[in-house]
Amino acid sequence: MKAIKLNFSKSDDELFGQSKWWGAPDLPDDWEYPDMPDEDDTPLTFVCQIRCEDLVPFDTEGQLPHEGMLYFFAAIDEYMSDEGYECPFHNGIGEWDAQAYKVLYSPTTDNLSPYEITWDDGTPAYLPAEAISFKEEASFSDDIKLLGMPFFQDIQEGYYDYINLLQIDENDDWGLRLYDCGMINFLIKPEDLKNRRFDKTVVYFESL
Repeated sequence: MKAIKLNFSKSDDELFGQSKWWGAPDLPDDWEYPDMPDEDDTPLTFVCQIRCEDLVPFDTEGQLPHEGMLYFFAAIDEYMSDEGYECPFHNGIGEWDAQAYKVLYSPTTDNLSPYEITWDDGTPAYLPAEAISFKEEASFSDDIKLLGMPFFQDIQEGYYDYINLLQIDENDDWGLRLYDCGMINFLIKPEDLKNRRFDKTVVYFESL
């Protein structure tokens, strides 16, 4: 199974309705922003949105949706040195609590609006959005990627009947450090991916 590598570039464009990493998500008008179930309703950090039509040339086996928008949120701010929300609970090595992440899918890209979250002084409470482009990649690569196999063998063996939905690697440009060369994998079973049951996704964090 080939992977799809994500490449990033800074952009002066708004990137509304496009595939992007960080920034503000463009959500359907009738959706609420996902929060963590704490007393303050702390928002989950928006990681990225994937415009699924961008994946068509690379997802030759048709595993991912080819229309609509796929969204990833996760409580990863404790691993970032820059802006973000302070997570009310710790998520370390191993499988994360389901409260600490969310994968959402909209079958259309109609009626979207940017959902911007700000600090008390009105400044954006997120890193600037970066445009995403895609490239076919080897299955076992240690990149930020969709599909393919998890880089760490422990995850491959422990979740052998799951598909790697998204793998997040460290990135110094974002101040994202995952202990010692760690990675976060969003994993889903093939039947759940086929049926678009993204609520069945699990997240596993591994490090050297």
